[in-house]
Formats: sequence, C-alpha cells, structure tokens
Amino acid sequence: MDLNLKDRRVLVSGGSRGIGRAIVECFLAEGARVEFCARSPEGVQEAQQVLGSRANGTAVDVTSPDRMQTWIQEAANRLGGLDIIVPNVSALAAGSDPDVWRKAFDTDLMGTVTMVQAALPYLKKSPAASIVLISSVAGREVDMFAEPYGIMKAALIHYGKTLSERHAADGIRVNTVSPGNVYFSEGVWGDIERNQPETFAQCLAANPLGRMATPQEVAKATVFLASEAASFTTGTNLLVDGGLTKGVQF
Repeated sequence: MDLNLKDRRVLVSGGSRGIGRAIVECFLAEGARVEFCARSPEGVQEAQQVLGSRANGTAVDVTSPDRMQTWIQEAANRLGGLDIIVPNVSALAAGSDPDVWRKAFDTDLMGTVTMVQAALPYLKKSPAASIVLISSVAGREVDMFAEPYGIMKAALIHYGKTLSERHAADGIRVNTVSPGNVYFSEGVWGDIERNQPETFAQCLAANPLGRMATPQEVAKATVFLASEAASFTTGTNLLVDGGLTKGVQF
C-alpha cells in the first residue's frame, strides 16, 4: 500500500527515542521530510547522526510555549510548510503531589496544545493536513498509571475528538493513537523490568498476546492514520494494545 507520504512535511515532538523515534523513522522510510524535537541536546544529536539528512532535530522543552512556537515557525520555514504533526510527549508523572500534577499538565496536555495551535495556520494551507495525538490505554481504563498520567491522556482523547470536529471544514484530519504497554530498554517498562521484576512479570502476563508492543508497531499505526491511506478517518482513537484493555468500543 502506498501511503503517499513522499516529501510530506512532518513535525514530531519527543522524537529522539522510544515511540517518537520510531515514528520519525517510519515517516522517513515512507519518503517524508521530518523536523523533530526532544528536550535533551545529547539525545537530539545522537538521533540526528543516525537519522540522516531528511530529518532535522532541535533541542526544545515543550513546557516552554515561546520556545515551542519559535521552533514550529522555524521548522515550517525550513520545510516550506507543514502537512502532518505528531505531538508525542509525556512527563510520565505519577503521584498526588500538586507539583506532579502541574508537571503532567504542562507537558502532556499543554505541550500538545501549544504544538497544535502553533501549527494550525500552516496545516490549513496543506492539501493533506493531519494531526495524530499520542494518548495511552491509561486514558481509557484505570490502571497503575492513572494519576495524573492517565487523566491527562484521557483529556488528549477528548481534545483530539474536539479538534476533529472543529477543523474538518479546514480539511484537517485529527486522530489519536492509544498504545498499551510498549517495551524498549531505556523506557519505563525497561526500568520496571530491571528494578521491579515482580511488577513487570505481572504486567507482562496481563497482555493477551504474551508480550508488550514495540515502538515500531505503534509508529506504523500512527503513520497510517497520518497518511492519505486513512483519508476518510478522523476523530477516532485507535488502540494499539494487543488486547490489553477489556472495554468494548462501540
């Protein structure tokens, strides 16, 4: 299947590692041009060396609205516009302390809102505009990451649906991907495996397919939804969870 992504202009946040890195790689494999950001200058530099010339990385803290807006403007200028954006950031915050809630709100929710709002003027000029938000199964069901991580992810699903209704007339499709447990060694599940092996074993056993997802599996779903192969799909929340969640989707 031709996803028709050759030379599409793509913006990805949190693109230096994990799911975000896999999303960047998948877009590049389809012939797109990608601007990505991440908080760590070292992480961006390492990714840039591997990803090649069709990708350009910038160190950006998504909790800084002014810096985010500047980056998006500069990235759009380098690309000659924008066709697709994938806000992919999370503080992975857990706990009831107000500072933890603020960190989650500023990163997961407002980091996404800032990116979307700054990109909208460019997306409205695109013939194939698409936004894909990255949420989580924790936004759909209460689990060990419910507070505040899951609550912020639930808000993103609502935000995605709201955007899809608001901007359909602008020709902008908006969808959400909700991954289940995604394993990579430097990620949260790799850390749990090393430091809480019993918890890891219990969570692994809860996956009906007997394993956790790879970042590449989430990336492929994301890139499909962003592409013209999904041209009549908007306002949906796609679970990529290997059957982890139990609720029926009507």
